[in-house]
Amino acid sequence: MIELITQKVIELLPTPQAGQKFLWDSDLKGFGVRVGTSGVKSYVVQYRSPDGRLRRMAFARCNLFDVEDARQHARTLLAKATLGIDPADEKNEARRNGSVAEVCEWYLTEAESQRLVGRRRRPIKASTLRMDRSRIERHIKPLLGTRYVKSLRLADIENMQADIAAGKSRAGKRGGRGRMTTGGSGAASRVVSTLHSVFEHAVRMGVIENNPARGVRRLQSNRRTRRLSAGELVRLGEAMRWATEHDEHPVGLAAVRLIALTGFRLMEAQALERAWVDRQQGCVCFPDTKSDAQNRAIGPAAHAVISAQATVADNPYLFPSDDGRSHYKQVPDVIARLCHRARIEVVSAHTLRHTFGSVAGDLGFSEFTIAMMLGHGKRNVTQGYIHIDEALWHAIETTSAKIADLLDGKADRIRAPRLGGLDIVGDSRCGVA
Repeated sequence: MIELITQKVIELLPTPQAGQKFLWDSDLKGFGVRVGTSGVKSYVVQYRSPDGRLRRMAFARCNLFDVEDARQHARTLLAKATLGIDPADEKNEARRNGSVAEVCEWYLTEAESQRLVGRRRRPIKASTLRMDRSRIERHIKPLLGTRYVKSLRLADIENMQADIAAGKSRAGKRGGRGRMTTGGSGAASRVVSTLHSVFEHAVRMGVIENNPARGVRRLQSNRRTRRLSAGELVRLGEAMRWATEHDEHPVGLAAVRLIALTGFRLMEAQALERAWVDRQQGCVCFPDTKSDAQNRAIGPAAHAVISAQATVADNPYLFPSDDGRSHYKQVPDVIARLCHRARIEVVSAHTLRHTFGSVAGDLGFSEFTIAMMLGHGKRNVTQGYIHIDEALWHAIETTSAKIADLLDGKADRIRAPRLGGLDIVGDSRCGVA
């Protein structure tokens, strides 16, 4: 698209659903604006390198540079290109001697443009990129952003990890949205993993020479093994019925119930689209999950939750936001209020997912079946030849019905299974991971 680039035109430039969108200036050939799926808009130049290749280079964020200043700078860069000087090579050379913040910005720009390949030999997912951006902005930049990459040592990375674990990068909500940055050992370990990955990409692409995070010893994260006992599921169900009568958000309550009955991950449930639900096959066809595309079987109790949700015009989500523009995002808050009412501690959406798998284990289903129920991605070659459709359907339906009965206060109808067992009043913490 070609048009005279102005501040107003940039503000109105829509965010693409996938890939990138370019707007080229009608006044200065080779000067443009790029916007990616995250909504970040950058000024770019397009030119021929000395060896004849067509190259594009982002040189500034649109929210930081005035349009006319950006156009003038673009003229300078394009003029260099006509003289046989490649601006991108100059920029890369400067980055080799640049700061951690500059290398992180390079990574975010390249990953958003889908020019970096992730672990599964595919472009880095938008969801992964959002988490990386959050860790970079909230932890890495405040603690190491101004340091030069070539001056970093292993001890500097581990000191950053210790600072995050101690809460040194703790921060409140930004602009009234999102959640607090609290730190901790788990967050510290994940931030180090992100920084290591950023540097590895930069080394592979020739942006920096060495990865100073190689060999870092990451803090051990506490494995989340918390599950709800049968007694706690009963109390949670009582709290949900009470909340229904006392103005708790009905969409949030429905999403919590769906997670409990399916073992879906938080975002799998919150961002579930109606079009993904295959009622005939009795499953949800996720186009993308943590383990790539999956068809996840669900039981009749979960289908009942789905069928009860009202449709909002022009909104594809099963659980729409109040303004109808996106999906509902406050499920963790609803869980916290329900558990406070039920006098249950240390519960998250993952606890409900873990509980689903643990109840399946109590009912005697195999670890492989439970892994399939939860959509775990790690499968060996032998498992790839095994078809367990009937066993999977039976496991899903039985587990979902068991949890539904507990939530609905019908525990007296439940017989103890031959293997494992559910203690209606106990508080067992063991279960299948």
